[in-house]
Amino acid sequence: MPYADYLLYSDRKLERASLNLGGIANVTVIPAGAVRERVFAFDTGPANMLIDALVAHFTRGRKKFDAGARMALAGRAIPALLDELMRDPYLKKAPPKSTGREYYGADYVKRVLALGRRYRAKPNDLIRGVTIFTALSVIDALNRFVTPKTKLDQLIVSGGGARNPLIMAQLAAALPGVEVFSSSRLGVPEEAKEAFAFALLAYETFHERAGNVSSATGASGPAILGKVSYAGAR
Repeated sequence: MPYADYLLYSDRKLERASLNLGGIANVTVIPAGAVRERVFAFDTGPANMLIDALVAHFTRGRKKFDAGARMALAGRAIPALLDELMRDPYLKKAPPKSTGREYYGADYVKRVLALGRRYRAKPNDLIRGVTIFTALSVIDALNRFVTPKTKLDQLIVSGGGARNPLIMAQLAAALPGVEVFSSSRLGVPEEAKEAFAFALLAYETFHERAGNVSSATGASGPAILGKVSYAGAR
């Protein structure tokens, strides 16, 4: 993803970050006029993973996601619950770092449900809590690891979370001076960002060119990613 972000969004004058809100939230920071070596990226924490899991749990599988953030918007805010979520140790871990279902999966959801019981949260309250948590964990990551180095002009958002109005509103409100908008404005549909990235990586691999960004992964240098496996002779 960082290599695709670099090719898609690098600009001579604008300091940009690309935020992808899939199951996990990941950000790529592209300083103005940057060469690939100056790009850095990391996973900030959960995006839709916790929201979708709670929606499926509370609706007994009838719904898979919170369309238009309607369930979250119907819930009440519980500051103490949000404070507990923001104590997540992953948020304080310095990049390069990545996370996934092994951390924010079923066991984590059980802990969130236990917190909900402790604070007597109704289903929509808890869905609102993890939705705000998603936004605040991104904001915390930007403030902690990005803005001390790079004064952002724009935050370009893709993935399913870009269609969550509550997340987008929280990002815009908490990042004064930063223009927050969907990737579709630059010709990349929100839901197609990862398809763009994987097609690009396949193209680079086929042409025997490196597709990684060492500053994002912690790799020692450029690397050709993946493997091309041809079918056997007929």
